[in-house]
Parts: sequence; C-alpha cells; structure tokens
Amino acid sequence: MRVIVAERLTKTYSRGGVSVDALKDVSFTIDRASLVTFIGPSGSGKTTLLNLLGALDRPTHGRMVVAGTEVGSLDPRAAALFRGGTIGFIFQEFNLIPVLTAYENVEYPLLLIQRVEAAERRRRVRALLEAVGLADQQDRYPDNLSGGQKQRIAVARALVTNPQLVLADEPTANLDLANASTVIDTMRRMRDTLGTTFVFSTHDPRVVSEVEHVFRLEDGRLVGQETQAGVAR
Repeated sequence: MRVIVAERLTKTYSRGGVSVDALKDVSFTIDRASLVTFIGPSGSGKTTLLNLLGALDRPTHGRMVVAGTEVGSLDPRAAALFRGGTIGFIFQEFNLIPVLTAYENVEYPLLLIQRVEAAERRRRVRALLEAVGLADQQDRYPDNLSGGQKQRIAVARALVTNPQLVLADEPTANLDLANASTVIDTMRRMRDTLGTTFVFSTHDPRVVSEVEHVFRLEDGRLVGQETQAGVAR
C-alpha cells in the first residue's frame, strides 16, 4: 500500500526578483511501513521536499498525495487538521517544551489537536514511554535528559497521535554513535509494531545504512534511488 505518491513536483521561490527552482519535476512513491531517507548536499531540496510532504508548503506544480489526500490542494486550516491527524514530526533540535516533563511533552499533541479522553491519553503516553525505554524518566524535564533521551521522547511525541507518516529532519545530527543507534532502532521497532512510515532527511551515513530505501537529490532533482535489500524489516 502506497502512503505517498509524488508526481512531477516543482517548487519555485522568488528571491530578489529571481525565480529559483528548489525542486524540479520530482516523482516517487513510498509504501506503508517503510524506512526511507532523502540524501543530498545542502541546497539539494531535502528540506523543501519534507515541507511539501508535511503539508507545510504547497508545490508550484505537480501533485503530492499523502495517505490518500492531495495535500497541495488543502487550505491552511485543512492542512493543519490533516497534519494533526496524519503526520508526526521529529526535529534535529528535539523541540521539547522545557517547562513540561517528559510525560507532558509526549501528551501535549493530544491536548492540542485531538479530543482524546484523559484515560486514553494516559494509556497512549505510558505505552509509548515504555516502548522507547523511558517510562522511569517520565517526571524529568528536558534539561535533565541526555540528547539521546530527548530524541526518544521526541519519537514518542511524534507517535502519540497514531500518525500514518513520521517526518524526521536530521534526527541524529546532535547525537553520538550509541545514542544515534538507539534512536534509529527505536524508530524501526515502532515501524514494525505500528506500521508507521518514517521518512528522513539526513547527511548522516549511520541513518542511510539503516533504512530500506534511499532517494538522492541534487540541485532539486531526483537523480537516483536505491533499495537496500540487506536491511532487515
């Protein structure tokens, strides 16, 4: 089952009166429950592509279909509702709220975007904290957590709304080897358990070596894609 279908995506920005194509005629598909990464040098279009996938921006031309919805046709309110119910986000800088505990950070999206009963919120948050191995840290604040712990809390937060798709922008850039491996393994286990699709943008060869599909961008164009059959699912 395909969760993403991109057809001839082009994104053009105007900079100083000059039109710049950040993406140029990009097409691809991604199946459900995949681990996928987009790689390429700075300026190759990775961030632009993640913004289109996350319904944070619209293509200038072409179609982006995510979980059966053409996200480029959504108005801002509809796009926000779609993101809240369908997509989770993991950021390079973690983006945890410093005045909230680990438990409260994971719970926060449910309070913000979904009407979920308190008992169900507790069930989801506790289950995910257990799944990422941090149930015993739930009352600690972000400043008292390691980088790897913060990123695992971010993974739990991204998954608490039961999204079909999680987008991760350089999720291991600030982590050492051991913590990066733990975070990648956590996401793989969540994919296997929940059927979530994870799409990364990265420069990190540790991430590239662990995913199943690699798409290479250069100068806004998709110039190659590879299936890594040796990566266990």
